[in-house]
Amino acid sequence: CRAGTKETAFISAVTAAGLVHSVTRSCSAGNVTECSCDVTLRHGGSASEGWHWGGCSDDIHYGMAFSRKFLDVPFKNITGKSGSGLLAMNLHNNEAGRQAVAKLMSVDCRCHGVSGSCAVKTCWKTMSSFEKIGRFLKDKYENSIQISDRLKKKLRRKEKSQRKIPIGKEDLLYVNKSPNYCVEDQKLGIPGTQGRECNRTSQGPDGCNLLCCGRGYNTHVVRHVERCECKFVWCCYVRCRRCETMTDVHTCK
Repeated sequence: CRAGTKETAFISAVTAAGLVHSVTRSCSAGNVTECSCDVTLRHGGSASEGWHWGGCSDDIHYGMAFSRKFLDVPFKNITGKSGSGLLAMNLHNNEAGRQAVAKLMSVDCRCHGVSGSCAVKTCWKTMSSFEKIGRFLKDKYENSIQISDRLKKKLRRKEKSQRKIPIGKEDLLYVNKSPNYCVEDQKLGIPGTQGRECNRTSQGPDGCNLLCCGRGYNTHVVRHVERCECKFVWCCYVRCRRCETMTDVHTCK
């Protein structure tokens, strides 16, 4: 968290969101005595439109409160002016992760009626999959905002020309620019990408073009020997062939 980079911002948000998601799921499953389903929605709905609240709606209020108490309180207990920008950044990014879970809540319904006619529906609120929440936060990471490391009443953008643009509660913030992760830096704990195995045909983050940072890659052939085409022979043993395959493995220069 001291690094204050886009990556630490993303980690803070994902951690806070993951805690909300996990605790809330446990509440809905009845695994936590302090919480359960969202009881505030009961007896609601629209009878004229043929649906009502029912089932077990995910109660993210307890999950949100638990996440704030577990992750934010230790930061708030830190005193001193040094690093106050980082402190505020971490608290903001924690909350951005929690807000992502709340924003992506959806409504599921189940039909009731003769032969599935859906004359009446029972609906409940549910959290999105954590994969979807992760993709949302990844997009926020890609568009994260650099802020000033010196607080003046509130968080403000580093770029003076953009300071009138408000900072949203779902935005991810960072103070310091990211180091070069391509090159090894033992002081910062960065291993670099030299020697990393990569996928020559992929255009994604595992692809050789991106992972090798433009340095190119080496290719070597790896020989695999394994048992194959195994059959049970009466009685009583298994007979297998010995199969050999050759695979190209690419590693970053």
